[in-house]
Amino acid sequence: MKKVFTLLFIALIQPVFGQSWKDQHLPADQRSALLLKELTTSEKISWLMHENPAIPRLGLPGYNWWNEALHGVARNGKATVFPQAINLAATFDTSLVYEIGQVISTEARAKYNIARQHNLNTGNYAGLTFWSPNINIFRDPRWGRGQETYGEDPWLTSRIGVAFVQGLQGKDPAHPRVAACAKHFAVHSGPEGQRHSFNAFPSKKDFAETYTPAFRSLVTEGHVRGIMCAYNRLNNAPCCGSDSLLNRLLREEWGFDGYVVTDCGAMRLWKKGLFKNQ
Repeated sequence: MKKVFTLLFIALIQPVFGQSWKDQHLPADQRSALLLKELTTSEKISWLMHENPAIPRLGLPGYNWWNEALHGVARNGKATVFPQAINLAATFDTSLVYEIGQVISTEARAKYNIARQHNLNTGNYAGLTFWSPNINIFRDPRWGRGQETYGEDPWLTSRIGVAFVQGLQGKDPAHPRVAACAKHFAVHSGPEGQRHSFNAFPSKKDFAETYTPAFRSLVTEGHVRGIMCAYNRLNNAPCCGSDSLLNRLLREEWGFDGYVVTDCGAMRLWKKGLFKNQ
């Protein structure tokens, strides 16, 4: 995870320096390996949250991973606003959704480039790592985020989701327009008031046929750069600490090689003990 985390960070900021790990002519995985050798343990730990501090001694700027683009560049000044995700799914038009993703990523790149040139905001909501789309299945009206999803159908969700991710990221894997992130993995659609402690017990059939097909498609077809694990538990195990979810299924079975990120504040919730004995 640390290797992929660093690889994506370098690929997105693309610094121009003379040291070996900063050499843009080297493959990204080689550059990340060289950088990891330069980082101290405390510096690596400091990069485990969504707001990464700068490391002046290495010339590395700070970076905030939190950004949203469910239906347009969010919370970062003027931008084109498209209909909510649930409405995009209602079009049943993957070509249209792909074009919408392209527009969003074009505006995001333009905003980011201008901000860096003029020393404007490149922090929260201003980066190139978008925590979108939300491909959870919306079947429980007690969940307050159904409008962010593509509805209750796993097949439609996978088709719209893949198109959106491909529009956002572009066709060149070596030079992504932005990095999309599929969320929330997995079975994160229980009662909103209990989202930090909800324990989901889907049947094996429902898990395989309802709650994971879209994630599998976004990984294997859409080549999504990021996966966000869910706040809730699945079969008594925290989703953000589940070996069966994050290692055996996601990385080994599906071959995911991107980065995994927790939902906002999830690590702090664990630190405060809000999940203790649950």
